[in-house]
Amino acid sequence: QTSPTTHTKFGHYYDISKKMSPELCQSVKWHSFYLHEELSAEAGMRVWNMNSGYARLLQSIQRIISQEGFDGSDPQKKQRNVLRIGIQSLGSPLWGDDVCCSDAPEDPHSLTKFLYALRGLLRKSLSACIITVPAHLIQNKAIIERVTNLSDMVVGLESFIGSERETNPLYKDYHGLVHVRQIPRLNSLICDVSDTKDLAFRLKRKLFTIERLHLPPDLSGTVSRASKQELAGSTGLLSSGCGAVAMGNRHLDF
Repeated sequence: QTSPTTHTKFGHYYDISKKMSPELCQSVKWHSFYLHEELSAEAGMRVWNMNSGYARLLQSIQRIISQEGFDGSDPQKKQRNVLRIGIQSLGSPLWGDDVCCSDAPEDPHSLTKFLYALRGLLRKSLSACIITVPAHLIQNKAIIERVTNLSDMVVGLESFIGSERETNPLYKDYHGLVHVRQIPRLNSLICDVSDTKDLAFRLKRKLFTIERLHLPPDLSGTVSRASKQELAGSTGLLSSGCGAVAMGNRHLDF
C-alpha cells in the first residue's frame, strides 16, 4: 500500500540473527528432498519428457500430497494446515539442468514443463510453493519469460555488489533493488500493476527491510559531465515555456 497504514504494527518482523532450536525442528513434521540420494537408486530416469531431477522432485511432491491428505479432491476428515513447499535454485546445474551453462541448452523445456506440472498439483491441493531461481545465470531471456508467465507472483532482487551503484554515494543507505515483476492475477486476463515501483532493500544485523527508494539531492561537485550536458539540454527545452533565458550551457535561474 502506498498510503501509510493506520496500525501501529504492520507486517512480520523476523530476527534473522536467531537460529531455530533443534527441539522446534524435531517437533515439526517436514520432508526433505536431496537429489543425489534420490538418483542413486535409479539414475537416468526420465518421466513426462523432462530430466530426471525434475521428474523425481515432482513425484516426491505428488506422493506427499496424496499420502498426507493434502489432495483437494478428497474430502477433508480433519482440519489441516497448508503444505508449504520450498525449492532452492531451480534451474541451476545442481538439478542436472544446463540452462545456466549455455545460451542454447540441450533441453530448454524441462524447466517450464516441471513448472507447468507443479502448477497443476498446487491448484488441486492444499499447498503453496515458493521457488528461488538464479535468473542472473540464465542467459536465455526467453526461458526467464516462460518462468515468469508460469508463476503467480515474481519478485527479483538486484544486489549492488559488483556494480557501479556499490560505490555510488547516492545508494549508500541501501544494498540492492527489489523488482516486482508480476503479482497474482487469478480470474483475470491481465495482472494488476503496483503503484510503487522504486523499492530497495537494506540488510541489517537482525532485519531484512524493504522500503521505498529515496535518493537525496545530488548537491556535490562530482556530477558527471554527461549529467551536466543532459541537465543543460533539458533547461534549454524548458526556457521557452517558463519565460527564463538560458544562454549557452547555463542553468536556469529562478
